[in-house]
Amino acid sequence: MLIAGAAQEVSTFNPVFSTYEDFNVSFGDEVVERALGKNSEVAGMVEVLQGDGDVEIVSSYSAGATSAGPLDKAGWERISSEFLESLKPFAGEIAGALFAMHGSMSAETELDPEGYLLEESRKILGEEIPIVYTQDIHGVTTAKMLKHADGVAVYHTYPHVDFADSGARAARQLLRQINDGVKPVTVRVPIPALVRGEQLITETGLFGNQVSYLKSLHDDPRILNAGFQIGNPFTDVPELCSQVIVVTDNDEAFGREVALKAANEFWGNRFEMHADLVPLEEAVATASKMKGPIEFSDAADAPSSGASGDSNAIVAEMIRTGYPHTVLAPIVDPSAVVRAVEKGIDGRITVKLGGNLDKRFTPIEVKATVISASDGTFPLEKWPSIEHAGPTVVLQSDNYTFVVFSRAINLVDRAPFFANGLDPKDFHSIIVKSPFCEPEFFDDWCELNIIVDAPGSTSADLLSLGHTICARPMFPLDDDVEFNAEPQVYSRV
Repeated sequence: MLIAGAAQEVSTFNPVFSTYEDFNVSFGDEVVERALGKNSEVAGMVEVLQGDGDVEIVSSYSAGATSAGPLDKAGWERISSEFLESLKPFAGEIAGALFAMHGSMSAETELDPEGYLLEESRKILGEEIPIVYTQDIHGVTTAKMLKHADGVAVYHTYPHVDFADSGARAARQLLRQINDGVKPVTVRVPIPALVRGEQLITETGLFGNQVSYLKSLHDDPRILNAGFQIGNPFTDVPELCSQVIVVTDNDEAFGREVALKAANEFWGNRFEMHADLVPLEEAVATASKMKGPIEFSDAADAPSSGASGDSNAIVAEMIRTGYPHTVLAPIVDPSAVVRAVEKGIDGRITVKLGGNLDKRFTPIEVKATVISASDGTFPLEKWPSIEHAGPTVVLQSDNYTFVVFSRAINLVDRAPFFANGLDPKDFHSIIVKSPFCEPEFFDDWCELNIIVDAPGSTSADLLSLGHTICARPMFPLDDDVEFNAEPQVYSRV
C-alpha cells in the first residue's frame, strides 16, 4: 500500500503568498518515519495497515505547511511535480493508495490543488487502484476529488484532535475494498452556507450533533466513511460550501438518507452557528475593569486559519486607552526580530510592530527591552507538528510582553509561549490568535474569553472579507438564501 500527502490550509484574503520554502517536504521512507509516534493521519494509516498482517507499506512523498496565504505559482509547480513524479515508480506495483490531504489548499494558478493531484494520480496509478484520502473538517471537497477517488475520511473533531483516527478510517476503508470487495458509492449534499462560531465546537456546540450522528454510523457495515465539512470560509474557491459526505458499500439509497438528515438539520441551525463578536473598543474597555486572567481571542488574525499573524489591532486599542494590566501578545514581524537580534539580550530598541505583512494594520512604535531570543523551533502541545517560527525574540515594553516571530506559525496552544520561557498564567491578559483552542489551554482558567471583532484576513465577520469566487447566493453573504437539498452521487463501481 502506498502512502503520500500534500496539505495546507490557506486564506485567500491573506495578501502574502506561501512559497515552497514554507513546506516541510519528505521523500520516500521519510514520510512514514517522521509520522510514527505522532497523532497524525499517516500514523493512523500505518497502524491500521500494519494490523492487517499481509500488507507491505511504501511511501513516496509528503509536503505540508502551516496555514498561510495561497501558494505561489513556482511553489505549486514544484510541489505538484514532486508529488506526481514520486508516484511513477509504484505504477503497477501497488494494491491501493492513501493520501493525506487537507481540502483547503489553494495556489496562485490552481484553485483545486487536491483535485488536480487526484486526477493526475489516476493517470499514473491507473483506474483500478483504490484511492482513499483524508480531509480537514474545514476542507472543501470538490467534484473532481470525488470523481477520481474511492472515498474520503473527514476529521470528526473541532478543535482538531482526531488526526490519527481519520487516517485510520481511510485505511480501514481501503482494506475493506481490497480484502472484502466492497464497492464504494459516495453521496454528498452541498449546503450554501458558511458558518463560524462557538456552536461549531464539536464537543459542545450544535454542529456536534451532526458530527456525532455521522460518527455513530461507522458501526454500521453499510458505511465506509461519513463526515461533515463546514468548508473554510477564508478560502474563496468555486465550490466553497458546507457539505455532508457519506461513503457506503454500494447503497446509494442509504447514503442519500443519511446525508439528507444531517444536511437538513445543519441548515436549520445556521443562524445559531455564528460567532457572537465583541466590538474591539468594548472588549478592551470591559477587560480593563476585570480581575483576570482575560483571554482575547483574535480569530481574525489566526495563522492556523491562514492569516499573516501580524495584526496589532488589539494592542493598538489597549495603548490608545491606557490599558492598566499586563498583556502577553504574539506577533509576526521579521524586521523587528532582526533589529532585536542585532541589539542583543538586555538591549533597548525602538521598533514598529505589526503591519509588516498585511498593510491593513498600521505599525505601532514601541520602546522595548530585548528579554530573550530563540530559534523558534518547538513542538505543539497536541497537534502532530514541529513549528518553525524562525528567529524569535521576547520584547518587554512597559506592561506589554511581545513574542515576536519571523514567520507565521500555528498559535493553537501555549507552546509558542512556553518555548520562549513564558507562562500565560503569569499575565492578566493574553491575546490568542486562534478561533478556538482546547479548553485546558486557556478557557479553563481564564475569567473570560472575549471573542473580539477585530479586522483581519480570517475574520468571523464573513461579510467583511470580500468573496468574489465562491458560488452565490451563499448564507450569510447574501439575503434570502434558499436550500434545496440535491444529493450528488459518485461511484467508480
